[in-house]
Amino acid sequence: MNVETIEGIIQRNRSYRRFDEKTTIDMDNLKGFVNLARLSASGANRQPLKYIISNDTQRNSLIYPCLAWAGYLTDWPGPAEGERPSAYIVILGDRELGANFGIDHGIAAQSILLGAVSRGYGGCIIATVKKERLKEALHIPDRYEILLVLALGKPVEIVEINGVGADGSIKYWRDAENVHHVPKRALKDIILDV
Repeated sequence: MNVETIEGIIQRNRSYRRFDEKTTIDMDNLKGFVNLARLSASGANRQPLKYIISNDTQRNSLIYPCLAWAGYLTDWPGPAEGERPSAYIVILGDRELGANFGIDHGIAAQSILLGAVSRGYGGCIIATVKKERLKEALHIPDRYEILLVLALGKPVEIVEINGVGADGSIKYWRDAENVHHVPKRALKDIILDV
């Protein structure tokens, strides 16, 4: 049995923005991803998060226009038809369980994406959301605050991790072959010896 290491899964867990839209993710897998979030840490164990799952083409078409896709790729409007996510998970904070959601939604999002990658999928955490528009489109009650949207599917793009260049830029970019490059700071540059 070949078991992938957590380091391998994390290295493959990139922000994928282009997918094979025809490759669906069934509801059992999506619920399994949310279960990973449910089992993850929560500040004071309050567990204030709720989730909306979508793998339906019509519902996905309501979610897609509410999202911004890549801040550094200013000339790219987002994935074209055929390369859009086949599923979404909207992470909500339940205001009846608390007013401050801390970092719970970040922990949950990472757990979901690691689970997705381990099953051959990928995704992107999207925080730039037209929240009022999405709230209306999905008829989300006022008690819930939209925190993040996860776009999920079978990635069709190559994402490479590179070192930060001499200019110090951390902006991701795409080359002529449409390979997505993500500069990462070196380990020696982020560990302080104080």
